[in-house]
Amino acid sequence: MQKGFARPGYFFIDPDGIIREKFFEAKYRERMTGNSILSKLFPELGQEVTETVEAPHLQLAIEQSDRVGYPGTRITLAAEVRLPPDVHVYAPDAQGYKPIKLVMDAIPEMEFKPTIYPPSKTLYLPVINERVPVFDGIFRISQDLQVNSGSQFAASLGEGGKIFTITAKLEYQACDTTECYRPASVPVKWQLQVFPQDRTRAPVDIRHK
Repeated sequence: MQKGFARPGYFFIDPDGIIREKFFEAKYRERMTGNSILSKLFPELGQEVTETVEAPHLQLAIEQSDRVGYPGTRITLAAEVRLPPDVHVYAPDAQGYKPIKLVMDAIPEMEFKPTIYPPSKTLYLPVINERVPVFDGIFRISQDLQVNSGSQFAASLGEGGKIFTITAKLEYQACDTTECYRPASVPVKWQLQVFPQDRTRAPVDIRHK
């Protein structure tokens, strides 16, 4: 039944006309928003700060690409972490340490994609002669979510849509050059209003014949 359907997608073309990136979904009902694409290409432009959180040994800016979604759209959520000078946290691939991790609470109406962490740096610990992957300074952790595209979910939204609160925990252990502090778990949240799709047909005089 999907034969001949257009596949929604995006191309990022540079000033020289060269395609640098492409974003396509496997299912025609699912698609990224324009802001979600911008958040991947230019994070500082594509996401809106919705809350700032003071946490032990770091500061958080909670961001999201869109405040409004529709069935099938993909939204990008993010937590921008700011660490003081000489403080670091361990990257997810650190062995034998408590790494930083964004843990999303399940929502039946949403599908969470794999969390995206930035490239880590290697820190040399001379006391134990060990090298470990860490993050320091300012970095961003991104989390894509896919809004349910099923017809039953869409019908449940009603004309005014619904507001969903998305909750998570940022777990980490901060360390400086002389001390590792106690592990912390900081609650964070985003809000997303989901509206039903507009299924009003185009006026007869502009439809394809």
